[in-house]
Amino acid sequence: MTPPVDVAPAGPVWLPETGLGKGWEPAALMAVTLLLLSFGLVTLYSASTFLAHQAGVVDYHFVLRQAQGGALGLVALVICARIPYGCWRHLAWPLVGLTWVLLVIVVLPGTEGIAPVTKGARRWLYIGPVSMQPSELAKIAVVIWTATMAVKKRELFRSLRRGLLPFLVIWGALLLPILLEPDFSTACLVGLIGALTVFAAGGRIGHFMFLGVLTLPVLLMQMGVGFRSDRIAAFLNPGADPAGAGYQVRQSLIAVGSGGLTGVGFGEGRQKFGFLPEPHNDFIFAMIGEEWGLVGVVVVVCLYLALILIGFRIARRAADLFGQLLAIGITSAIALHAFLHMFVGLGLVPPTGLTLPLVSYGRSNLLVTLASIGILTAVARGSLEGRVDRA
Repeated sequence: MTPPVDVAPAGPVWLPETGLGKGWEPAALMAVTLLLLSFGLVTLYSASTFLAHQAGVVDYHFVLRQAQGGALGLVALVICARIPYGCWRHLAWPLVGLTWVLLVIVVLPGTEGIAPVTKGARRWLYIGPVSMQPSELAKIAVVIWTATMAVKKRELFRSLRRGLLPFLVIWGALLLPILLEPDFSTACLVGLIGALTVFAAGGRIGHFMFLGVLTLPVLLMQMGVGFRSDRIAAFLNPGADPAGAGYQVRQSLIAVGSGGLTGVGFGEGRQKFGFLPEPHNDFIFAMIGEEWGLVGVVVVVCLYLALILIGFRIARRAADLFGQLLAIGITSAIALHAFLHMFVGLGLVPPTGLTLPLVSYGRSNLLVTLASIGILTAVARGSLEGRVDRA
């Protein structure tokens, strides 16, 4: 296979017979996405009915809101799939600038009217009837900006000052307001996504190890503060405080363990009745384990593995380096998000508050994930059309 070069492919040749282009990658990506989205809506209905009754709304309230977000996300997916992915190189700086402004507005003193404190944190921005979580936008903004700059600076990666340092400045500008929300897990995830994208472009592992040593004291300090310290202690010994810091992990493991091989049945799960916190969001994987059992868990894991393998195949066959880095960054973001959520549900890592992409309730994450998959589809189309042009 000819290695990718830093040249954007020629203008796309749209292929109307499928709307997605020739080849199996775009169609397979869309099929897996729709399967996960559909399964997510079904599971969300079961997981959220009790919460809806508590809130005094109809039992399908959360599903309806999620479906509205999904419909908007699918429109964004189709639009992004039809935009030549090379256009994102020109939008990288405006996108990262807009994201930074939104993140700063969320944490600024005096903006509580549009960025109120919810569950001890300020993460949401409310503008009229529209609500959004700017930290979700930061994930795709970091991928696009990092891929754009990595293409320009890959010859400088041997130098820490001229290669990696400029990335750290912009990443730090985005991560600081996320940390101030506070949202430590999302800040770590955004930084890791950016680092993986640079590493894929040829960044030196020694530089990342040096950076890790420098940031280790900060990470340890953050993890030792308040509820994070309690969560880590509960993770290391869930039985030490089963009614306090270890409550979430314990209830999640009860849910997963009670599912057995085939689950207790759709809608028959009991942990959602006030026992498992956030069963429709942070712990929806535990609900899947309870109601669908090991069989359901394996199916969901296989769907995510399929999506990830398709994403990395698209990266491998990309027409240029920018497309390759976009595909790697987007696929890595979805993979990290999904498996960290699953690991939390299985008690393998401390609770992080990360959603299960395409399945958990959360319209900002759903919209950004579907738009990202649209960009990934555009990369696949670009590589397919490049092969058609070379044939």
